[in-house]
Amino acid sequence: MARVYLICGKIGCGKSTYAARLREERGGVILSVDEIMLAVFGLYAGERHDEYAAKVRAYLLEKSLELIGAGVSVILDWGFWTRAGRAEAKTFYESRGIACESHYLDVPDGVWRARIDKRNRAVAAGETTAYLVDEALAGKFAASFEPPAREEIDAWVEA
Repeated sequence: MARVYLICGKIGCGKSTYAARLREERGGVILSVDEIMLAVFGLYAGERHDEYAAKVRAYLLEKSLELIGAGVSVILDWGFWTRAGRAEAKTFYESRGIACESHYLDVPDGVWRARIDKRNRAVAAGETTAYLVDEALAGKFAASFEPPAREEIDAWVEA
């Protein structure tokens, strides 16, 4: 039976890598807001980034229903940085009778910072299309990320 996996974690902590591994192990399609945003706008969507990202999320929620209806599991590689965002997504699916699992990547600060540095080097070298995590983006993230409580999460992954 098709289900939804919500991938939660800090920016640059390894969510996309984890989502790809989950896809290999369990099957399904990864839906990534960043992937669409980067394909359409490149590295800079300007001051309307958050507005566009919200529209992409809304679109992908609806598209995910189509995939699930076709029997395909969906892996949402979005970060789910806030309690409200996690709760809204779970309610969206559960109210439709769709099985939904939350997975949280719990990464120690030292490992997280090393992953950010590695990612930034790969972006600067043109080896990957991802957002460069500069001080401004790191600050925005720090101000908005709400670590989940254990009861919010179905799979707590320590990396």
